[in-house]
Amino acid sequence: MTEEQTAAARACLAAAESDTATFPAIVGALVGAGFESYAVDFRRATATYYLPSGDSLELPTHKAATAIAPALDDAGLTAAIREAQQQVPGYTYRGFCEKAAAAGCAGYIVSFPGRRAVYFARTGQTHVELFPGS
Repeated sequence: MTEEQTAAARACLAAAESDTATFPAIVGALVGAGFESYAVDFRRATATYYLPSGDSLELPTHKAATAIAPALDDAGLTAAIREAQQQVPGYTYRGFCEKAAAAGCAGYIVSFPGRRAVYFARTGQTHVELFPGS
């Protein structure tokens, strides 16, 4: 992994956590830097960025204050995702993470070639969300 790729991943995480870039902008920057996916783990408070070569970079994220619910509440998770997609007034990424955890989401994987995010629960339940327009 190059220094530029590491810097891009760090900048995208900082932009997400400070609400200074949208999901589409972050995806565009990561794709432009050569990444193929990333994963966020709410339990470990980490984000891992993956290159097609298999190289990866793990970075610390903020720790959610909300406990992860024991089972996936698909309706609650979907509502949090829609708020993010629509950038409703008052939306924040940290707020999204809190709502996702309360809905039982333990983390998610974003695949750029697959054009989707896969949210997963502690139970192994999943929710697949295609990128808008896919």
